[in-house]
Amino acid sequence: MYKDIVIVNGVRTPFGRYGGSLRELDYFDLGAIPMRGVLNGVTLEPHIVDEVFWGVGDTSPTKDVYTPVPARQSLLKAGLPAETPSVSIDKACVSAMSAVKLGCMAMRLGEIEVAIGGGATSFSQEPLLVRGVRFQGFRIGDVKMEDPLYAIGYRDFNPVSVDTDNVAYEYGISREEQDEWAFRSHQNYGAAWNGGKLKEEILPLEVALEKQRPFTLNIDEQYRPDTSLEALKRLKTIYGTRAITAGNAPGLNDGATAILFMTRTRANELGLEPLAEIVAMSSIALSPHRMPEGPAYAAIKALQLANLALEDISLLEINEAFAAVPLISTLLLADKDKHKAKALREKTNINGSAIAIGHPNTASGARLIMNLMYELRRRGGGYALGAICGGLAQADACIIKV
Repeated sequence: MYKDIVIVNGVRTPFGRYGGSLRELDYFDLGAIPMRGVLNGVTLEPHIVDEVFWGVGDTSPTKDVYTPVPARQSLLKAGLPAETPSVSIDKACVSAMSAVKLGCMAMRLGEIEVAIGGGATSFSQEPLLVRGVRFQGFRIGDVKMEDPLYAIGYRDFNPVSVDTDNVAYEYGISREEQDEWAFRSHQNYGAAWNGGKLKEEILPLEVALEKQRPFTLNIDEQYRPDTSLEALKRLKTIYGTRAITAGNAPGLNDGATAILFMTRTRANELGLEPLAEIVAMSSIALSPHRMPEGPAYAAIKALQLANLALEDISLLEINEAFAAVPLISTLLLADKDKHKAKALREKTNINGSAIAIGHPNTASGARLIMNLMYELRRRGGGYALGAICGGLAQADACIIKV
């Protein structure tokens, strides 16, 4: 589908815990870090980039809440020329993968040859909101403040945790299975980090928080090396769900990811080694209450576009928006055959995913692509598929080849 579009580099910040090491970092500076890093890593001048496609989601953490054009502000801070056009895109958790897809579409149209795709999120800088006072003649009394992060989701719909819980119940996915998957995520991440795998993608950051000594952050703060299955089982469920807990869901994290991709012809002209080829990308949408099924249907569409079968795929990552999401999506991909699903899960999220890594939601889609790319290269090549669901049941998938 995207023949001869290749990735030449990909980097990200460490993902910070909510209120953690990245809590004071300006949102535009956060996005600029991997934009700059992805170019520095291959010693390219910024003017090489024809366009930036950037996932942003929520803009309220920015200094300029009203139309802040985050992609534009971050690319300027990253040192890209003022003449570089950009797109800021909001598809919630799907944003960064869709950003890469938009860049590929522009290349297929022949409009550009080189792009940066990715995204940034800062949950820690999410403000509290006060609504309805502008024209109310307010003079005295209490003001109600709203926390956008409480029961996170969409106000005219269920919290995403409730919808996920309902779909998991339909599929017979138990609390025990979800806790086991969450524990597996931490174990797999720990093995990957201790094995040095993540050094290729994480840019160590020098952090200087107020009233603290400067230090280097080179690991994702969401990871809990001391977690245990017993501890996960003791956690209470949230928002009236049957099985969703803070332990089998991802955190509210801060971070940014950038991927540098271009036509193969341009890579050859610049003397760059392609790290992976983008084979196919897909976007789908479902009934807004069916979010956990989204990655499976996006994956099926991407496989059809690439004329590949699931058996051709060496590695998968299905983003852990909740532990239930990869459990449901793998079961759906396996035609609800539990034995086939078990085999499929063995090659899914082998380095952990959002539960252990963190989920700065509009950066995660690009992180999936990047992590799969580096893992394929360590294994000598093959096909990998990443899929991610987003708000109100949209989903994207990407197939790459090394």
